[in-house]
Amino acid sequence: MTKRTSVTKAVMPVAGLGTRFLPATKATPKEMLPVVDKPAIQYVVEEAVAAGLDDVLFITGRNKTSLEDHFDRAPHLEQKLAERGTNELSRVLTELADLASIHYVRQGEPLGLGHAVHVAKGHVGNEPFAVMLGDDLIDASNPILPKMLEVLEEFGGSVLCLMEVAPEDIHLYGCAQVVETHIDDVVRVTALIEKPKSGQAPSNYAVIGRYILQPQVFPILANLGTGAGGEIQLTDALAQLIDHPTEDGGGIHAVIFRGKRYDTGDKLSYLKSVISLALDREEFGPQLRTWIKEHLAGDK
Repeated sequence: MTKRTSVTKAVMPVAGLGTRFLPATKATPKEMLPVVDKPAIQYVVEEAVAAGLDDVLFITGRNKTSLEDHFDRAPHLEQKLAERGTNELSRVLTELADLASIHYVRQGEPLGLGHAVHVAKGHVGNEPFAVMLGDDLIDASNPILPKMLEVLEEFGGSVLCLMEVAPEDIHLYGCAQVVETHIDDVVRVTALIEKPKSGQAPSNYAVIGRYILQPQVFPILANLGTGAGGEIQLTDALAQLIDHPTEDGGGIHAVIFRGKRYDTGDKLSYLKSVISLALDREEFGPQLRTWIKEHLAGDK
């Protein structure tokens, strides 16, 4: 088998307005809301780097300067921490700035995920790349990107990540129709529908925020009209790739993810994510679990 081009670039669309979290996001990007002791977007960057994707492109918008500052050096702060003897914190900040090669480009108008991905064309060039959405946090103990990269090596084309959701929730997602392959939890995608109406979903497999795409998606996005919600939908572009496979004959495959995923896209799921990740931390998980039990017992 001819070795396929390795994937080193990750595109992270972060231009959204975060209206669901107002007023908290009036001056703070939603991607910078803390999940325990790190902003949500840092988890996503660390996930990319752990999988070997150390070239990160943020698709940004207005009022995102704090995100850029977070991944930049802070010499004055680092010096103050060192003077106070908090060398560990100083080291953490230095490593954060060196985490990846990070780039930024403005989306201009928030016209949808498909439009945001198309903005990355100049940086990505003619090579496969990952798209990672900041609303989806994947538990580091069971990463999905390495498996997706293996599927890319095996089949070529583009690779999606799917999760089974309750049938009553599938209308919130892009939905995939699939057929099995010879590999467990790896399927071939035969159809995609963005936010299907009641009774129109071909399955309960939802597309979640991890993609490995071929550059052939860019000309499709450039000529794509608006879809669900009046936006340019990435799912609609990928549906066309099913019918017109890439030159390496890959089409679209997907990995069915059965690990832990934390959704920070709305207030309730964000709170659940914070609590879940905090409970997994050794330094305060046991105490937090005890407090939750006592608090709930008190409510009763």
